[in-house]
Amino acid sequence: MNVRILFLVIATALLAPAIVLAQQPAGTEQVGDLSGVKAITIERGLTPEAKNCITCHRAVQPGIVSDWVDSRHGHVGVSCLDCHAVAEDSPTAILHEEVLDMEGYDQNLLDRGVYVSVLVPPSTCARCHPVEVEQFDSSGHFRSFHQIIPKDSLHALVLTHEGRDLPDLKTAPDETGCMQCHGTEIKLDDDGRPTQRTWPNGGMGNIYPDGSTGNCSACHTRHKFSIAEARKPWACASCHLGPDHPDIEIFENSKHGHVYNAEGDSWEWDTAPGAWEPGDYRGPTCATCHMSGIGELRTTHNVSERLYWNGWAKRSEVRNSNDPMSPLLGNGPEGRKKMKQACASCHSEIHTDNFFDQADKAVRLYNEGYYDPAKKMLDELQAKGLLKENPWNDEFQITFYHLWHHEGRRARQGALMGAPDYAHWHGFFELQQDLYKLQDIYEKRLESNSIE
Repeated sequence: MNVRILFLVIATALLAPAIVLAQQPAGTEQVGDLSGVKAITIERGLTPEAKNCITCHRAVQPGIVSDWVDSRHGHVGVSCLDCHAVAEDSPTAILHEEVLDMEGYDQNLLDRGVYVSVLVPPSTCARCHPVEVEQFDSSGHFRSFHQIIPKDSLHALVLTHEGRDLPDLKTAPDETGCMQCHGTEIKLDDDGRPTQRTWPNGGMGNIYPDGSTGNCSACHTRHKFSIAEARKPWACASCHLGPDHPDIEIFENSKHGHVYNAEGDSWEWDTAPGAWEPGDYRGPTCATCHMSGIGELRTTHNVSERLYWNGWAKRSEVRNSNDPMSPLLGNGPEGRKKMKQACASCHSEIHTDNFFDQADKAVRLYNEGYYDPAKKMLDELQAKGLLKENPWNDEFQITFYHLWHHEGRRARQGALMGAPDYAHWHGFFELQQDLYKLQDIYEKRLESNSIE
């Protein structure tokens, strides 16, 4: 018998007494009630209160229970209450009967003294995963929302220019856009539940009412929290895409993406942390290079740890800071050594060294050939009062923004991740057009001493 099939047979036999999936009697199914498909009975050593959660929610939200049953948490008996139960004095604490309409539900399943929270902050995850949370807190992901708080120009863009300052509508671009990746500071209503303005969101940098920052489910979506899911490039793609940082498109344009798209569905995705190595896969994904244990590298949830340049700022500099709020978070030279260790599992030293020499040259070209001259023109026009007060109605300032925030990022990140189309056609080709446009506007304004 195939070894893998044998393993699955044994695993199924071991789990069978713990989780029973029984078909409902014929004719009892209700249209729109997915609980009519399978009845889930938990027979492992869960508390009576935890069993009651499962019994009720398998009818109300069967998808959640199905994910939990198939998760590592479910396999080792981590129940709903292990994550959702809170102390009575917690700001997020609620009692079902006080906050939710329980009419139509089995009141006997309610545990009157159990307080629960809709929100599960990373401080809760840290009870079992302290190292991962500590690493996250030291990474660039930590500042996902923190860095937005002081940016008045960004708030003006979203609320005034995009939201048109309409009192009831101006937050829509943030609620449906920005905070779904960056996160927000989650606020509570009088019942202790998150407000509509701040929830739901899948943002990486949420600040929870207990003060903790992060969102583990941004990559390991609830309630399965799959390691395999987080290893696939699509876990990163929901945020790292689009005109300003097309990282999933860059990945697909690279040879790594070529290999993944050709055969990634046949790779092993659920190998234990620290043991997921070439052989389980033939080409790396985002997680392989930036987070996974590979070769002598240990796993890390600090996504800044293996980086040399800051590839998203207006001007790229070598990383040299221990402050998670700094754009230069990380140790550039050490980061490059670690990234080369990841490369060494599949590539020769000369291949890796030459690749990074090529990429570094592209980053320096952007800095010295494009950003520096553009910034010099911007500063001179500003000093002479030749920029419009509204930057989003000023062709020079709009083009300057695109130069660094769109085309410049694409050129740098395309070069650093091996995507020729983004380094060239979506990068340097468009950068030279931006620069010529800026030079033309700059010269006309200086000559006329006026804004066209």
